[in-house]
Formats: sequence, C-alpha cells, structure tokens
Amino acid sequence: MSDSSDFSSALVEGPWRHELVPANGARFHVALAGPDRTNGGRSPLVVLLHGFPQFWWAWRHQIGQLADAGYRVAAMDLRGVGASDKPPSGYDVPTGTQDVAGVVRSLGHDRAVVVGHGTGGMTAWSMARLQPAVTAAVAAVSAPHPGRLHVSGRQLLTPLARRQLAAYQLPTLPERRLTGGDQVARVLRDGAARPLGTDAFELYRTVMRIPFAAHTVMESLRWMVRSTPRPDGRRYLAALRQPVDVPVLQVHGTLDGFLDPRNAPVDGAALARDFRYETVDGAGHFLPEEAPDEVGKLLVDWLDHALAG
Repeated sequence: MSDSSDFSSALVEGPWRHELVPANGARFHVALAGPDRTNGGRSPLVVLLHGFPQFWWAWRHQIGQLADAGYRVAAMDLRGVGASDKPPSGYDVPTGTQDVAGVVRSLGHDRAVVVGHGTGGMTAWSMARLQPAVTAAVAAVSAPHPGRLHVSGRQLLTPLARRQLAAYQLPTLPERRLTGGDQVARVLRDGAARPLGTDAFELYRTVMRIPFAAHTVMESLRWMVRSTPRPDGRRYLAALRQPVDVPVLQVHGTLDGFLDPRNAPVDGAALARDFRYETVDGAGHFLPEEAPDEVGKLLVDWLDHALAG
C-alpha cells in the first residue's frame, strides 16, 4: 500500500461546500457554511483555523453550530495542509496572517472574526496585531497569547509538549513518523483527556500523507522555535507585545496535555482590553472535538455579545 494520499482525502462531505480560494499567491481550501453575505448573513465572516496535526475537519461540529446561529463560516486549511497549496516557503506566522487576510477578502468580506485552535490559535492571536484592518475579533482555543510577556514557554508548556517540540526540530525523522508511524495518533492521545475515536486518528493520518504535507507542517513548527533569536522573530514578538483592541475569547481545557491552563490566560489578559477567559472541565487540548457542544455554545454566546456593538 502506498504511503501517499491524494488531496481529495481532505474534502470530507458534510453540511458544507468546498471551495478553493486564491490568496497571497497561493490557493487555499475552505469549507463554507451558513448564509451568503448577499442572503442576509451576519457580517463579519467567521474563519476557523485548525491546529497540529489536524486540518479543517477538526471544526466539523462548530461549522454547523455557527451556521445554525446565522453566521457565515469558513473553515480553512492553512498553508501546506489538507487541500490547500504546499509551496516551498512561507511557513512563518506573519505569512500565515497574510494568507488568512487574503482569504477573507477573496470571500468578499472586509473583516472577519478569526477563531484558531492550537497552532492555529497562534495565528488568530497574531491577526489582531498584524492584520488589524480585517480582524473584527479573535477567539483562541487551547492557544495562549504567543507574546510571552509574563509567562515563559517553560511555564506554559508541559514537559511532554517541550520534548515533542524539541524532537520536531530534527530533519526528516518527524516527517517519517507522521506518515509511516503512529505519531499522529500519539499526539492526539497525549493532548486529549477525552477519546477522539479511531476513525479520527485514521483520517488525520491519511491527510498527513498527502505529498509534502508532513514536511510543510513540520516547517511551521520549526519556525516557532528557530525564529526566536532571529531578527524576523524579534520583530514578530515586538509587534505582538502591543495592546489588542478587538474582543478576545480564550478557552482552555482543564486537563490539557500540552498546556498549563493556570498560566495560559496571563499574557492575553494583560494585553486584550476586552478579554473573556473560559475553561472546560475534564477536557484536554483538542477541545473542538473533545467538547464540541461546550465549545460551540461558548463561541455563539461570545460572538453574539462581542459583535453586538
């Protein structure tokens, strides 16, 4: 059996439609649901960004919940993931924010609420400072503010997460483990407190086997570590250590295997002027799947209040 998958394996059918959207010199896959802007849909758009080692499908439960509440929803495959393009470069967070901003405009919107989980939450946080013109509000799920003003990475990340992130800096070996081994299932099990199911493990592994996907995913994780001492990384952190003017929701599971929820809200609360922090008892890192109803209700309630003005 071949270890490769076709990009169509990411086009899971459901109560949404798939589109390929041009933005920032590449094509990005989005799963769309909810009313079109021309048919009375609420503005702004809600963009959902997945984390590692997942793709847009991680938000499958919330797509329907948000659409049923009247919001237009776009669950996006980030650069290098799923059915989106996999160019040889651009796997830094600033470029990721440009990708998201381009998708928002290509979908016909001036502004969007950006909701991100895990590594996608890092991009969501960054949108508020790097793409303020298109960012109406930010929700970060299992994703502390990346500026690290008051809390170090050692205090935020569990020992297991620190070991995994260090191992990802090695060349080629992490890619082989993602596509040929059980690394995808191991990451999902290590981070979660509630079971995700064997079918989810298999689908995430299948999509990770799309040509070049494992390498591009690893490149984004490597940038997070290697950029810190470089000028581009210092510029990025300096930009993020400024006040966040849009409404922010931050949500964490109390049993997150990768992040310490006690320290997670410190920097976000210090920087965001309109900040709401919520925890989900008994849930781990992969909240959109471990606690789909709780996350959906939190998002709808927060959106209704945050966008009321």
